[in-house]
Amino acid sequence: MYNPQLDTFLCVVESGSFNKAAEKLYISPPAVIKQINLLEEGLDLQLFVRTHRGLQLTDAGKSLYQDAKYIIQYCKDSVTRAKNAMQKTANVIRIGTSPMTPAQVLVDLWPKLQEDCPGIKFQLVPFDNTPENAREILANLGQNIDVVAGIFDETMLNLRQCEGLEISSEPICCAVSVHHRLAQKERLTVRDLYGENLMLMRREWSRYVDLLRDDIWKNHPQIHIVDFDFYDVNAFN
Repeated sequence: MYNPQLDTFLCVVESGSFNKAAEKLYISPPAVIKQINLLEEGLDLQLFVRTHRGLQLTDAGKSLYQDAKYIIQYCKDSVTRAKNAMQKTANVIRIGTSPMTPAQVLVDLWPKLQEDCPGIKFQLVPFDNTPENAREILANLGQNIDVVAGIFDETMLNLRQCEGLEISSEPICCAVSVHHRLAQKERLTVRDLYGENLMLMRREWSRYVDLLRDDIWKNHPQIHIVDFDFYDVNAFN
């Protein structure tokens, strides 16, 4: 539908260099440069000015950057709508999936669902995990995506005006680098976190995280809380 080189273009702009974009895309810098050159040739536009100080967007590049995300998302949505139209007579559950909200937990339920409802089919609908997409998808469940699996509680569901079905209850866990001193532990105590920076989702997104935050502030000032707004790949990294 759209030129995949647009994805590379966006990555270069947001990374600030060919080398950093190559690291994110898991390809070589020459491959990134080749894709940008092909994009510029295909569009007959100069998108970047290459200088010894780095890359600068031209006016054409700035204009394309403003539209590229919309173009990509619109094309993906168009394909989704086309697939939905093709399967409109079938009983299809469209599951939204992203790197931070994987659909595996629902896919694992598929054999049991097939026993009870043999006519039901699953369709996986990938989406980019951004705050804008999260708000849009959860506010419009049933249009292009029917269900999203993830860690939710009543606070988050009420905030997004969604209904939820509890599949399981999970303990609060901490993600750390494999090189971190706590990486080999299977269970943490609060004292294990003394002297550490602990990232917590901002207040009023999860009642359970808020309770943890209040307990730490009151009883464990040795832990430094760092707020973040949205759990995406950047927060994970």
